[in-house]
Amino acid sequence: MTGETVLQQKIIGFHRDEENDWVADLACGHTQHVRHNPPWQNRPWVETPEGQQQYMGVELNCKKCDEEKSE
Repeated sequence: MTGETVLQQKIIGFHRDEENDWVADLACGHTQHVRHNPPWQNRPWVETPEGQQQYMGVELNCKKCDEEKSE
């Protein structure tokens, strides 16, 4: 990953988008999909409040922050 910036942001919440897919709300104000569509994305934890709670505070790479930083 030469010259590439990777900005990590904490998950602060979850919501569903207009297509009913799960989206993580990030501390920076951006969002990132965390879909559970087996077999491509196996994320059963996102389907329950208990599972989501376990991932609160976990850091994800925010692609939008990365794009803004590189501009």
